[in-house]
Amino acid sequence: MPEAAPAPTAPRATVGDSEFDRDTALTRRAPGVYDIDLSAGWTIISAVNGGYLLAVLGRALADALPHGDPFTVSAHYLTASRPGPAVVRTEVVRTGRTLSTGQASLLQYDERGGEVERIRVLASYGDLDALPDDVRTTAEPPALPPMEHCFGPGDGPAPVSGSSAIADRLMLKLDPATLGWALGRPSGKGEMRAWFGLADGRDADPLSLLLAVDALPPTAFEIGVSGWVPTVELTVHVRCRPAPGPLRVSITTRNLAGGFLEEDAEVWDSADRLVAQSRQLARVRLGG
Repeated sequence: MPEAAPAPTAPRATVGDSEFDRDTALTRRAPGVYDIDLSAGWTIISAVNGGYLLAVLGRALADALPHGDPFTVSAHYLTASRPGPAVVRTEVVRTGRTLSTGQASLLQYDERGGEVERIRVLASYGDLDALPDDVRTTAEPPALPPMEHCFGPGDGPAPVSGSSAIADRLMLKLDPATLGWALGRPSGKGEMRAWFGLADGRDADPLSLLLAVDALPPTAFEIGVSGWVPTVELTVHVRCRPAPGPLRVSITTRNLAGGFLEEDAEVWDSADRLVAQSRQLARVRLGG
């Protein structure tokens, strides 16, 4: 009996032709002003993920500034964003030979049609390909088990009640050592590590790194706190253009106090290079 033909595999999406690119695409209404319909596909419960929103603003600034690569992006999250129409307003603050700086705000509309600011960003952009190759570092990639020994969102209970649509758009494989919370036995260490990519196979680029730093379950879960952990402020440093292949993301929290915690993230590419770093301040609801 002849062997059955292997099942066809879906083609990998490419940069510029993936769900991430379509859902972060903006329409320029006027110089520095952009319209977008925020996709419900990047939500956790009913709120749009902060990393996806940062990528939207990052794409607008890449168009508005003479340099195309984010080097440092600092965002303050003012109110929760919802799926639906939004406008991004950008302003060029300064342009130089190697770096340009701009600011951007994402706004939505209330029930009376008034604008409500959701996020405000200040960012500096440059050319990652122009950076020198000299690297001197004591940083080391996270020690992750092979991907086949890690677990994705479909392998266990949902981390929060309600919809987590963003999980369907990610290739996320979590280190079992950071999954005690999913078994009701959080370690108390405030650590989260995972293999990361986009579900359609699109390779990472500087804009998708803005998503990667905020796409893992909150470290608060491993501290023993459950529920929504909204971001107050997030700063991302993009260090180099990532090589093709899955990323490794490591996030740690050392201090939860007064209902707030910090998360320090490192993102490593398949060439063992530290391609992005971030720190965010997030709010937690204690007693969960």
